[in-house]
Parts: sequence; C-alpha cells; structure tokens
Amino acid sequence: MTSAFEAITAVFKTYIDNEPKPPLHVGEVMDLWTAYTAFQEAQSLYQVGLNTTTNSDLVHILQKALEGSSSDTKNIETLLKNEGIPLPRANPSKPTTKPQAVPEGVKLTDDEISNLVSVKIATAITFCAQAGSKSIRTDVGMLFFSMQLGLIKFALPLKNVMKEHGWLRVPPAFQSAGSPE
Repeated sequence: MTSAFEAITAVFKTYIDNEPKPPLHVGEVMDLWTAYTAFQEAQSLYQVGLNTTTNSDLVHILQKALEGSSSDTKNIETLLKNEGIPLPRANPSKPTTKPQAVPEGVKLTDDEISNLVSVKIATAITFCAQAGSKSIRTDVGMLFFSMQLGLIKFALPLKNVMKEHGWLRVPPAFQSAGSPE
C-alpha cells in the first residue's frame, strides 16, 4: 500500500514544483506553528518514555516515534524558515537517564506510555487531515498529507503491540435499544 501512496505523492510533486507559491495564509501559518509545537511536545513525551521503560517493544516504538516526529518537525521548520516565518519556542531535549534511576511515583507505566503515545498519534492524524484540507498551497497540503501517512503507518504496529501486551483500552460494545442480542 505504501507504494501507491508514494506514486500519488510523486504525481502531486510534479504539480507542486511548477506551481507559483503565494504567501502562506494565516491559517496555514497557524497550523504549521501548531504542528511544530505539538511535535516538539511529543518528542518530550517520547524521551520521557525512553527514560522510564525497560520493555523492548515499547523502546522500539518510542525510538521510531522520536525519529518520525523529529523528521516531521525538521520539514516544518525548513518550510517556515524558507517563508521567513519565525519559529515558535521549542522545548529543550530531555537528558537520557536509566529507567532504574527514575523513582516510582514519577515513572510512567508501560500502559500509560503506550496510551499517551496512541492518543497523541490519533490526534495528530486528525489534525494533519484537517490542516491539509484547508491549505491553499499544494506544498503545504502535501506536507500535512505526508505527515499523516507517516503517522498512520506508525499507528498500525503500535496498536498491535498494545494488543499483544494488554495495554489497548477498548470501550465496551454498544448495543442500541431494540437491536437483536
């Protein structure tokens, strides 16, 4: 499925490269700023998770999340700088610590970490769809589309790991009144 998305992206890029680029409108700038800030904040969460978990599956997920978020943040940063837009203030990186050095009561559980990451990813997927749909400039829309695809590709294995470890929180089944039992 990835190759189909890559093909679509390649077709759109031919239009983007030849398209005159008007200045970013205020909505695009606000969405880029919001995404930049949210991804920077997510990186703090991933670093905290890496400092507190010893679960190898979760460590792998957090490393992948940190790599993806860093890459997306860099792409947004490049676009904003090229457009002469000042960057929002960013959080400093968290220092690396050993999970055993983090005191209980401060340390997040693997269940908490995975669910925080899951909610953050789900929110980012929705945000990217919304921001991309109201972008006038094709390059901005494609940036949000690309980030959304990366997040979706990340979310599927995350869900499987969460199921495997019993971390996935599933709401109760819903049955409307009058439905067959």
